[in-house]
Amino acid sequence: MATALAESIRIVLIGNRNAGKSSLMNNIFEKDISIISSIPGTTTDPVTRQMEMGELGPVAITDTAGLDDEGSLGKKRVLKTMETAASSSINIFVTAINKTPTEEEKEIYKELVAQNIKTPFICVLTHNDKEENAEKLDFVLEAPKVKINNLTGEGSKELRELLIKQKDKISHEMTPVEGLVNEGDLVVLVTPIDLAAPKGRLIMPQVQTIRDLLDRDCASLVVKERELYPFYNNLINKPKLVITDSQAFHKVAADIPEDQLLTSFSILFARKKGDLEEFIRGIVNLKNTPEGVKILVMESCSHHRQADDIGTVKIPRLFRQLVQPNVEFDFTRALPSDEELEQYYMVIHCAGCMINRAKMMDRLKKVKNKGVYITNYGLFLGWVNGLLPRALEPFEDLYEEYREAFE
Repeated sequence: MATALAESIRIVLIGNRNAGKSSLMNNIFEKDISIISSIPGTTTDPVTRQMEMGELGPVAITDTAGLDDEGSLGKKRVLKTMETAASSSINIFVTAINKTPTEEEKEIYKELVAQNIKTPFICVLTHNDKEENAEKLDFVLEAPKVKINNLTGEGSKELRELLIKQKDKISHEMTPVEGLVNEGDLVVLVTPIDLAAPKGRLIMPQVQTIRDLLDRDCASLVVKERELYPFYNNLINKPKLVITDSQAFHKVAADIPEDQLLTSFSILFARKKGDLEEFIRGIVNLKNTPEGVKILVMESCSHHRQADDIGTVKIPRLFRQLVQPNVEFDFTRALPSDEELEQYYMVIHCAGCMINRAKMMDRLKKVKNKGVYITNYGLFLGWVNGLLPRALEPFEDLYEEYREAFE
């Protein structure tokens, strides 16, 4: 089974049209992935493919539209390219070795250098079968670089080796139960199988949590919410932790002792993907929600919405019942523009299991910069079910911070 895109190291190819990005993509994979043409703008939307790359592990490489794309549609493509680059683990600046640097290249190169502390980048000089441009070589003098022959692929091996060397510079996501369990612990996972559950399989946060527990030499007991009570009470030893789907919070809490540590998959992923402290700040400000404001419910993946969908039905209903009845809800799967963000009081975001931490943190930064509060499905459902701060007890510092905020 392929590693999920959100868990792969993201590598993004950035450069002008006809810089050789698509040829580079094909040379890296040693097969035709992207369409190659001398016509500028052949690649319009990002094209992503996955592979294993030695010690770097599973990677997802994305070919993007050119930074010098033109027209109103071209500007949208450039924005998409920059959005993709903002959530990458490694950026590859692709430029033709035989051409003088353009203004677009100078601008993006300067930005990549500025971001290098957070996101490492590599320069790939393509068209190495042609005469070198002295100004271009001076332009990228200080960057780690590789020369690639688009026609023969010569230099591709050196590029893969250079990418692997970036391993220690990459910021890796924490795993779901990192710091919460020890070897030999038993953890109970409550996974409702309802209309929203994918047929024949578990959702990604549940699968990743099970795998993380196995990697840490722990045992997991996986039950549906209806079977929790009898199985829990038949256990000889008390579990270290109970992790539940957020929608079953209330029933699960009623079926286990009050001194049993409890949290949700969504809260684990709020910590893994984003900033749990920032999400808690959003919860603290629920009580201050004014009348008539707009709330944005944001998801990170596409799925078929059921009649009682959590994002579009349950959360708005509970919000109006328990927080503020007179509010307006919008729903999105993509981050709005800065101007559009300003109209919202709060964003309620899903667990983010289908995006990586870099993308989630980029979203958090943009939302926070606009003075908009943000929280997470799991924390919101924990709050409306009266399970905060209990669901934060596994995270001791945040648990105390939450209690102090509400005192």
